Amino acid sequence: MFKVRSYLLDISRDRVPTFKTLKELVDLLARFDYNQLQLYMEHTFAYRGHESVWEEADPLDEAEIRKLGLYCELNGIELVPCQNTFGHMERWLVNPKYNHLAKFPKGGAMTPWGTIKKFPTTLDPANPGAIALVKDLLGQLLPCFSSPLANICCDETFEIADPGEYLGFLLKVCDEVRALGKRPMFWGDIVLKHPGLIARLPKDLIALDWGYEGNHPFMKEAEAFRKSGLEFYVCPGTSSWRSLGGRVENMRENLEAAERAGRLYGATGYMVTDWGDEGHWQPLACSLPGLIMGGAFATSGAKAAKMDLEQELNRVMDAPLGGLLLKLGTLYLRGGALKANCSELFNILLNGHGYSRHPGLTDAVLDEIGGIAAGVRIAAGRYADDNLWAREIVYMANLIDCACHRRDESRLRALRAEHGQLWRLRSREGGRVDSLAKLPRF
Repeated sequence: MFKVRSYLLDISRDRVPTFKTLKELVDLLARFDYNQLQLYMEHTFAYRGHESVWEEADPLDEAEIRKLGLYCELNGIELVPCQNTFGHMERWLVNPKYNHLAKFPKGGAMTPWGTIKKFPTTLDPANPGAIALVKDLLGQLLPCFSSPLANICCDETFEIADPGEYLGFLLKVCDEVRALGKRPMFWGDIVLKHPGLIARLPKDLIALDWGYEGNHPFMKEAEAFRKSGLEFYVCPGTSSWRSLGGRVENMRENLEAAERAGRLYGATGYMVTDWGDEGHWQPLACSLPGLIMGGAFATSGAKAAKMDLEQELNRVMDAPLGGLLLKLGTLYLRGGALKANCSELFNILLNGHGYSRHPGLTDAVLDEIGGIAAGVRIAAGRYADDNLWAREIVYMANLIDCACHRRDESRLRALRAEHGQLWRLRSREGGRVDSLAKLPRF
């Protein structure tokens, strides 16, 4: 069993849960023996003096954070602050008030995947205003939490080419965290690319080793952190985001690989991450298999690979829906169209007519997938009147069906209406319009 069994939920890619949903999530985490929760923030805390950044996002405020923290404590869970402070600052840097703080104010950063960022994403370490902003944000956020920890993230800083420049700003942010009486934790992707940096890190930092594919090299990375003397967590994911129906087999492999490496090299924590890239289309049901199985790996180790996941899902959803959910979660495998960090079905739906899909996804294969999704929709629909999990499974089936029939305007119109209706049942209104804008039109 890992000492820390953590769950991280992204609340910055459009979807901010209602307070009721957050409490329900805490109940689920307690049920599956988690003892830590992080809510990933970029712009979804009501920072005083920065209203123009968050005013349409329905953010959490100080009173809600404190109330949630108390509810977590009652359930044996530590609520840890998590605010990005370096990269992933698009919501701030596209705002004219903050654009001058960007390393590339006009955007244009090249990512490791060969894409170019349209908007600025990363603070400029050379600009004194950058650390001043971070100091202000941390000074408002961190005192709301009783946890002695604070996750400052600092991942995917695409605009920073100089490792020394990265390290210098990271250390400044860490100083601000310590000044507020907290211990800093950070995502380890950048220092792993520049191994010389790891030896220069203060030993009070906690490194978060993340990776979301079944073949992610957790062994190599965990060994590097173990040799450095840094405390670290292994951080796999639910494989729910950018998937439409989940990627269940990848999720199993990813969770198992992280557990194996973390156990071998002495990771203190095991953190299951649940992201919302590209509009957070997936409902909570899509993340449920990863939440359950991740809790099992964190507490029971390798034995979790043999758990009866369908049965556990049925118990949580209080209906025989587990098999239907898992069936949707395997459709990404059809046609051999495997992609990293997403499903090809998601790409088809997101990018529309001009997208050059994988050759294995022939019209016949898409028709087959659409037929399976339609069958799931009918089966889950029998429970949808009084079971929100069933409604979410129906919606996931409709997402997949629309990807398979991308040119059908009536399907897309119905999906857009369903998106808004379902969104309001677990999530705040802020962000709904932005998420809907990413769904295709007719």
